[in-house]
Amino acid sequence: MRKLTIQILSVFTLIGYTHSGDACTNYLVTRGASVDGSTIITYAADSHSLFGELYFRPAAVYPAGTMMKIYEWDTGKFMGEIPQAQQTYSVVGNMNEFQVAIGETTYGGREELQDSTGLIDYGSLMYIALQRSKSAREAIKVMADLVERYGYYSSGESFSVADKNEVWIFEMIGKGVNMQVDKKTKKTFNANKGAVWVAIRIPDGYISGHANHARITTFPQENMKTSISSKNLDKIFDPNIEVVYAHDVISFARQMGYFNKKDEEFSFSDVYAPLDFGAARFCEIRVWTFFKDVNKEMWSYFDYAKGHNLKNRMPLYIKPERKLSVRDMMNFMRDHLEGTELDMSKDPGAGPHGLPYRWRPLTWEYEGKTYFNERATATQQTGFSFVAQMRNWLPDAIGGIFWFSVDDASSTVYIPVYCSVTAVPEAYAEGKGDMLTYSDDCAFWVFNKVSNFAYLRYDLMIQDIKKVQNELENRFISQTSIIDETAKKMYETSKDKAVRFLTDYTVNTGNYVVNRWEKLFQFLLMKYMDGNVKQEDGKGGLKYNNYNYCPAPVSNPEYPDWWKKNVIEATGDKLKQPEGANSH
Repeated sequence: MRKLTIQILSVFTLIGYTHSGDACTNYLVTRGASVDGSTIITYAADSHSLFGELYFRPAAVYPAGTMMKIYEWDTGKFMGEIPQAQQTYSVVGNMNEFQVAIGETTYGGREELQDSTGLIDYGSLMYIALQRSKSAREAIKVMADLVERYGYYSSGESFSVADKNEVWIFEMIGKGVNMQVDKKTKKTFNANKGAVWVAIRIPDGYISGHANHARITTFPQENMKTSISSKNLDKIFDPNIEVVYAHDVISFARQMGYFNKKDEEFSFSDVYAPLDFGAARFCEIRVWTFFKDVNKEMWSYFDYAKGHNLKNRMPLYIKPERKLSVRDMMNFMRDHLEGTELDMSKDPGAGPHGLPYRWRPLTWEYEGKTYFNERATATQQTGFSFVAQMRNWLPDAIGGIFWFSVDDASSTVYIPVYCSVTAVPEAYAEGKGDMLTYSDDCAFWVFNKVSNFAYLRYDLMIQDIKKVQNELENRFISQTSIIDETAKKMYETSKDKAVRFLTDYTVNTGNYVVNRWEKLFQFLLMKYMDGNVKQEDGKGGLKYNNYNYCPAPVSNPEYPDWWKKNVIEATGDKLKQPEGANSH
């Protein structure tokens, strides 16, 4: 369950991710906005030190008095212990057996609000909630209760919380440290323990997203039929409730001097995570690029997404002009700002082979001025990503599919993982390796082997990668109905039999994909070795000459003219061939 094992990297958690290269992206789709009535959330867990693997925790029953050890997800630091729930639910990745799924993005917010005395970090918050919740509403209640009881350790965080019926965005930040002494016990305690937060249900038929900046602004407050404060948290299960918030989310802001206007003017994001250029250009732009692909009116916010007009703020959620599928969501996670003037494959930084990535740092200096690279949705430092699909017309064991991948979303494959599985593919399992331990049968390393090789000649290699990627994902998506129907028939007589079938399907599919990707790497190495491009035979193999032991015919695609021009301007006549000289 831990993102990182090198503890020095915890500095990224302390400063927040708003201007960091470590950043994540979530997209949210309600039932009425999907083609088949699914709820869908996506998540790219992006960190240069995140090892992608598929977590699995089986359901369990614990004796009374059992304690649960808490480790910070980012660093593995031991935080302390809390009472264990008597019953926990099975969790695979970020989805549990009841089709509850949770994703996150870190926005940081006001640095002084980080609570170093808190016990629960954002990662623990997600996975504990998944182990203890049967619905999105229950997960929100569990998360709110955990931070109130034990304190919130991390910086500002946005969560996607969804089940088979609803999708919520839930934003939280700590309250800092205010140490006082208890007069009776003489022990010191943090008088600000806990967090301030707001959770909003996305209206049916709408979509939302968040990408490392807080997005909730104003919201309806208590005494309205659709909203409650944490003082009435038990009412969260009332289906009419659409907004829930910490009872002191406004009063605490007043106490800290952050806010002095009327309550109805209170904006969570503007108060606790003030917007700036970086928050728009590096973060909000990833939400915008999703929105603009499904609603042409969102182009009116392009100036905002570029950080040029921060007053023209995007709405929290929008109604798409068409309904979205799982395939759509996979593709949205692969965006490099294509179709805009910011397309990362089109400027000189992409090099002669159109690489839509820039190595870090995100910002850089030249002659006393600061410049930056774009931060698109797809990025090379993704540890894992998912498209979580929840379907209310099927039994939970069959309805939840956790489409999971490791490494760069643009060049990976999303495999179907049913939420009821009792085991995960060996190639994706925890313990197959880590960031400093290579394993040749580990999904993370095999996918990184392909993507990092492709970065050398991206414009050509990505075409071969996309062929296999589409072949596999289209197959998995098209056969979902068959797998569902087969499992459903088994479920009618034996749930255990259905679960075994879905587990076998998931495990075999995942292991097959990794083996296929290893073969793809071997093909790419042979085809593109040493800068040459060997010709194919039209049957998925490499073409041979009509001579024994003769290598395949090769071609040498030329560099683009703009690149030649830049080289000539930089070198003058140094590389110019004299008139009449022979070429070799």
